[in-house]
Amino acid sequence: MSMSFIDSLSDDQLDALKEVGNIGSGNAATSLSMLLGCKIDMKIPAIRIVDYNEMMDLVGGAETIIVSVFLRIEGDTPGNMFFVLTPEEASHFVKQMTDRPNFSVLETPCDEMAFSALQEAGNILAGSYLSALSDFIELSIQPSVPILTIDMAGAILAEGLMELSQVSDYAIIIETIIDYHGENKQQIKGHFFLLPDPDSFSKIFNKLGVADQ
Repeated sequence: MSMSFIDSLSDDQLDALKEVGNIGSGNAATSLSMLLGCKIDMKIPAIRIVDYNEMMDLVGGAETIIVSVFLRIEGDTPGNMFFVLTPEEASHFVKQMTDRPNFSVLETPCDEMAFSALQEAGNILAGSYLSALSDFIELSIQPSVPILTIDMAGAILAEGLMELSQVSDYAIIIETIIDYHGENKQQIKGHFFLLPDPDSFSKIFNKLGVADQ
């Protein structure tokens, strides 16, 4: 995929992708509110297309420990998707979901219930985004079962990239802010990294109104 294709993407088209993200986050907020039994607000301050180095910078560098929920996307636009949180923010998430005030994801061994809670949250979030994207571009998209990993960013993201038949140079980054209105108000910031397989990238954007140059 050439840089000229990335350069050809219009503001309108990125706005369309952001709108898809907003619909997805609205659906995810509803599902998470039901799961947690309290009000959840979600917003997407930005959607960007970045290269591999920028992706690494966003998570603090290749050696930074991150918490990642990984899904393989199957269907008409195959690819990989990661939902990435810092260990601190993942711990906050689990505290809210399991009512354990002293929990940390960096404890060893990590609690099974905590793993399940994070996987379920990642599943809800990713499923909501992918469902909204599928409806918008009228193509079939299904997520695989989520895999939760706590490791260095370089190891996690490189493994996801190596699964592609050829390395995709670019990722769609969906910044996500989750506001939790429980007993303790909490804001959690995460990133979705959507890495479509090379052929899928142009398919998605052609459906959003831009042809490959």
